[in-house]
Amino acid sequence: MTYRSTLDLLFKSHHFVPNYKCGIQNKVLGVIGGLDSDISSRLADILGLYRIPQISYGSFETAAIDQIKFPSFYRMVPNEGLQYQGIIQLLLHFRWKWVGLIAINDKGGETFLQTIEPILSKHGICSAFTERVQKHTYFSGNGLEMVDDLLNNLPTFMLSKAKAVIIYGESATVRWLGGVIGVVKILQQINPQYKKMLSPEKLHSFLQGMSFNNSAGDEITLNEYGELDAGFDITNLITFPNKSYVRIKVGRLDPQAAPGKEFSIDEARIEWHRNVENCANCAKDLYPNKGQDLCIPKIPNFLAFDEVLTIVSTSTALLLSLVTALVLVIFIKHRNTAIVKANNRSLTYILLISLLLCFLCSLLFIGKPNKVTCLLRQTAFGIIFSVALSSILAKTISVVLAFMATKPGSSIRKWVGKRLAYSIVLSCSKTQVVICALWLTISPPFPDLDMHSMREGIIFLCNEGSVLMFYCVLGYMGFLAIVSFTVAFLARKLPDSFNEAKFITFSMLVFCSVWLSFIPTYLSTRGKYMVAVEIFSILASSAGLLACIFSPKCYIIVMRPELNNREQLIRRKI
Repeated sequence: MTYRSTLDLLFKSHHFVPNYKCGIQNKVLGVIGGLDSDISSRLADILGLYRIPQISYGSFETAAIDQIKFPSFYRMVPNEGLQYQGIIQLLLHFRWKWVGLIAINDKGGETFLQTIEPILSKHGICSAFTERVQKHTYFSGNGLEMVDDLLNNLPTFMLSKAKAVIIYGESATVRWLGGVIGVVKILQQINPQYKKMLSPEKLHSFLQGMSFNNSAGDEITLNEYGELDAGFDITNLITFPNKSYVRIKVGRLDPQAAPGKEFSIDEARIEWHRNVENCANCAKDLYPNKGQDLCIPKIPNFLAFDEVLTIVSTSTALLLSLVTALVLVIFIKHRNTAIVKANNRSLTYILLISLLLCFLCSLLFIGKPNKVTCLLRQTAFGIIFSVALSSILAKTISVVLAFMATKPGSSIRKWVGKRLAYSIVLSCSKTQVVICALWLTISPPFPDLDMHSMREGIIFLCNEGSVLMFYCVLGYMGFLAIVSFTVAFLARKLPDSFNEAKFITFSMLVFCSVWLSFIPTYLSTRGKYMVAVEIFSILASSAGLLACIFSPKCYIIVMRPELNNREQLIRRKI
């Protein structure tokens, strides 16, 4: 169809007779078109035979039109090879080393992929995915509509974690059209009488030495290869809900600049806009600037792995985990000593293991929320803490019952033993497991976005699903803590051999204080700081239990082993 249309343009015959001039007509001086490389090369096949200048305003792959093979071909766009240089410099400037590639499924798109992939690899930039799409599927509208289509229709694009996506397509821009319009105006200004006599060969001489300013004020000059001798602007398009948008120039790729200055990123400035006189709200993922005339993309807000808060929290959690593991090793190594036996070895091991897991579960709150971490965060935290509190409660009740069983004729003696302690831990922990199972069944937590709480940021968070079930988990832990504190407080004046209740009382006081402070602080913060508050509460409360209950015992076991016998335990305070 391109060949047929070109011949019709040249000969204007009612009958298709190639190479014959039928009828009286004016000579064609030049042709403007086509848009893409395929059509342009087919036009050049025929127009080049007759030395008719062809002025193309489309952008296509490097060397797609060979100037030696098609000497009558002129491009009103810079050589596309500059784009590859600009893309690489832009990716390196922003340190985007994980990128996706999307190209139209034709010769030009394939050439682009074959050219860009080795260049990316050479500069240490990896390709996250490569998509080939039909030309008229996603590239029919303007750039913003094209991106919307890609977002909605390409699963790879949606699921990818690429830092940037390079989209290759052929489209006309205002700057390129400005150059074409400038050429047309010059042709129109040629003297009518001279225009009739002007041959395509003379027009070539004129085009090869052409230099003028177009309607946009840009200088238009063609180089020796028939290409526009210019660079590329790096622009950013900001869209508004009513489909109006602002085009902002943010940089420039200019091969004629001084060495080292070919690529530049400038402070953003508004260069061109359309239909922004009507006031409109910014989209959910954008916020207005101070001048209320531009929408700026919001910054993702979550506790990332490279933040200071994360590094401090992770280091603290790992350090406390190591200390807990060390205490567990000490108690296992000295399991047959009096101080370890006196306080129920099995419950001690359960408590230390649960505290170790408490420190480690805080790591689930770090990073960008996803389905797995959202499901595990609060449920794992709730169940593990319930096991720890249940162990403390079992130890306290065991102390009280053991003292009461020493009275003559006491019927409580039959309740004293490991069986009761295990039953308390199992039943109390099982209750929390049931609450969490109901929570996950009825309305489980899921990753969500909060675009309204912060003006300049999008909060990535775990939506708790059922807020009621979340508070049930916290409430049940609070119930266990209060019961443990009450029993331990009442048992604090028991004889010295059973005075572990004193340490438990103080530890539960620390635990309750931390979590009572947590509630107002948690509700008054947003984003990553809310997550940091919960991590701090988990670490502080767990560290309080570890220090208050086990530091006195570790001191005697390691530093004062002569006190670690039954006689000393009865006579002295532990």
